[in-house]
Amino acid sequence: MADQSAELDWRDGTPVSTRFDDPYFSLENGLAETRHVFLTGNGLPERFYDGFRIAELGFGTGLNLLAALDLWRQSGQTGRLHFTTFEAYPLTPEQMIRAQAAFPDLGPLAQELAPHWGQRRFALPDLSFEMIEGDARETLPQWTGTVDAWFLDGFSPAKNPELWNAELMAQVARHMTPGATAATYTAAGHVRRALAAAGLEVTRVPGYGRKRHMTLATHPMPAA
Repeated sequence: MADQSAELDWRDGTPVSTRFDDPYFSLENGLAETRHVFLTGNGLPERFYDGFRIAELGFGTGLNLLAALDLWRQSGQTGRLHFTTFEAYPLTPEQMIRAQAAFPDLGPLAQELAPHWGQRRFALPDLSFEMIEGDARETLPQWTGTVDAWFLDGFSPAKNPELWNAELMAQVARHMTPGATAATYTAAGHVRRALAAAGLEVTRVPGYGRKRHMTLATHPMPAA
């Protein structure tokens, strides 16, 4: 891909991708949606343990990382959270900081992490972060990691179908350990079918706000 920059417009403080004509987070309440879909959807914080591994399709503004690390700390979990994200069009540090200003509840944490934006890897005492830049259809098959929870947060399947195709959903499943989960805001039928075809147990549950439904998927445990 020749141009790897994120092209943005701003609507009342919310960044909108002009490439995909889609906002980076909910125009209603991005933080509340993140907590509902990706944190509660993946059974967090109850499933946290030292070394818990989250992977994400679509880093965007970094909101999901901030929300996950905030929950990690608020829950009293000790040790280190591992967070790997796949992003084709990274925002600049300045764009991320501007977008994160919409969430004052996360202000101190956002300020703490701000010096690290733009780095592809960094570590804190309780966080190991890695961004894998490029087209996930190419980078995810080459990745050797495994995860406990996926945040599937690409732009809308209608606007960015490449990030939701059956081959990529099969790669998502391939990197999940038994009992691992995946959550996404979309309930699009072809996404649910692709996750099911990859061998995951898929359920449709109530979504956030005006979104009636969202999708959860679980990697089945091996038969006893």
